Amino acid sequence: MASRAQLVVGLCLGLLGASALPVAAAKLVPEGNRNAEQPAVPGGSAKRTRSGKTTFDAKYDKVYQLLKNDGALISKISAVATRYNVDPVHMVGAIVGEHTYNVDAYDRLQTYYVKAVSYLKSDFSFKHNGETVSQFVAREEFSDCNGKSDSYDLWICRENVWDAVFRGKTVDGKSWPNDRFGAVFFQPFYAGQTFGIGQLNPLTALQMTDTVHAVSGFRKLDDGDPQEVYRTIMDPDKSLAYMAAVVKTSIAAYRKIAGFDISANPGLTATLYNLGNPEARAARLAAENRLRATRGEAAKWPEENYYGWLVNDRLDELKALFQGS
Repeated sequence: MASRAQLVVGLCLGLLGASALPVAAAKLVPEGNRNAEQPAVPGGSAKRTRSGKTTFDAKYDKVYQLLKNDGALISKISAVATRYNVDPVHMVGAIVGEHTYNVDAYDRLQTYYVKAVSYLKSDFSFKHNGETVSQFVAREEFSDCNGKSDSYDLWICRENVWDAVFRGKTVDGKSWPNDRFGAVFFQPFYAGQTFGIGQLNPLTALQMTDTVHAVSGFRKLDDGDPQEVYRTIMDPDKSLAYMAAVVKTSIAAYRKIAGFDISANPGLTATLYNLGNPEARAARLAAENRLRATRGEAAKWPEENYYGWLVNDRLDELKALFQGS
């Protein structure tokens, strides 16, 4: 089984390395949507919104008013964005997208702080069928991931092994769910679980913890302390840093791997915030464009999904939040 994991990891690294392009070659993607009309919104999002007896427009207005009426929050977002060298509109784009299509925003920022403290008193762990994630990733199949020194590379490697070796398969007589690694091991309360103003999931927080530690100085997170992970993603003072790290990582991935600079297009970073796995998506785009080039066809540009489309469509409103801040 170790050889299978080695093959998977090697193929992933080879794909990324083969598609990496010089930074100088990156093409700037301008503001705006590539799609004239908004791509279809998934049925699950529409169902959640109907069950809450509300609408997408009402949810957008609610989160927008939270941002507009809380000057301290906008100042915090600006300060964090500056520290991570990203435009703050990328961060509010992700906040707006999450609270429009996933969950309603709380009326006051203080509610997020209260919720954060509550997780320190809860008793739960990251596990599946009695096996903790710490025990699971100690399996031989994950041995090639152990040399990764950065938390992002480590957990991406583990996620790749999960997808290739375990997801939807039977291994050593045990059947594994055909679902995302994060959904199987990192959602102890209910499926589809994200939290906080940035609607982060625990696996994303674990991926970004080294970057956040290096830039913001926050204590590193550990999968053996899920209460601290949840408290962090619920705490706006900390979760904003993790949001900025996610945005920064997506921009870097598309510049290096796909040859596109998406730093001026918040709808694209919002799309990646929603979908995750920016390296794999950038690699697929790069591979497609190499094929198109052999056919003499123009390169395909990154495209926004329904979530990013809204961000670009409302970009003037989102930018206005920072006027005078």
